[in-house]
Amino acid sequence: MHLLVTGVGGFVGTRLARRLLACGERVSGTAFGATPPIDGVALREVDLLDAAAVAAAVRAAAPDVVVHLAGLSHVGDSWKHMADYFRVNVLGTENLLAAARAAAVERVVVASSAEVYGLVPEAEQPIDERREVSPHTPYALTKAAAERLALAQGAVVVRSFNLVGPGQSARFALPTFAAQLAAIARGELDEVLRVGNLSARRDFLHVDDGVDAYRLIAERGRPGEIYNVASGNAVSIGEALDRLMAISGVRARVEVDPARVREVDLPLLLGDARRLRDLGWEPRRGLDEALAELWAAASGGGGGAARASA
Repeated sequence: MHLLVTGVGGFVGTRLARRLLACGERVSGTAFGATPPIDGVALREVDLLDAAAVAAAVRAAAPDVVVHLAGLSHVGDSWKHMADYFRVNVLGTENLLAAARAAAVERVVVASSAEVYGLVPEAEQPIDERREVSPHTPYALTKAAAERLALAQGAVVVRSFNLVGPGQSARFALPTFAAQLAAIARGELDEVLRVGNLSARRDFLHVDDGVDAYRLIAERGRPGEIYNVASGNAVSIGEALDRLMAISGVRARVEVDPARVREVDLPLLLGDARRLRDLGWEPRRGLDEALAELWAAASGGGGGAARASA
């Protein structure tokens, strides 16, 4: 199978490409801006907003499947750059879908987010794919709009909950905690950890389990279907931080930084992934494994931050 992965230089894209190659698949990729080469991947620099360039890239690759990961992904940042998020996540997806349609691509998988569910009462969680979307942030709104475009064309939509692991941008909560703890361990910062809202509970999943889900959906996902990618367990950000500090062996005083508190922060997002499990997927790694790898990368044990939006 030949797969074209957009945003191949990003957090999920890099790991997905390597996983696909390890499974004997052929992989092409697109990225925007400077992206290190990935051994075995035919890489092409493409701006999603350049419809002609997107069409040319898809036509030249002639893939069996397109996995569309490229986009802007920081919820907090979307409040400051709403127009950019709309252009990249909605118009860019529209360009990609048009290119795939013109090239008669067999299957298109479009990355969305659990953020589209919005504020769901705890009694009605875990959330399954039948839940009506109710986006509460500009980022979630762009993802919900992109979903409608994708589903209208018979693409497969993936609603990821919180993927975690090495290579994730330090602009996100757990990677930035790891980066601060590493700086404290090196004596570069005072023993003060600056945080946002620690009470929010999230369904954290090791990024490699997410990658396995994408690979399976690319192979077996039903056209026009939506799949949650979730562990089925929710942990508060504060608990995840405590576990990260225990793994690192670094203790620090925690202080809330108002600049890190989002305008809208959903209290709970917990996913039901039975539809994905029915395809044969099971998570094989835990949050502690993801945190240990995140710490190893931040403290110099390997890995490093990659661009989350490419």
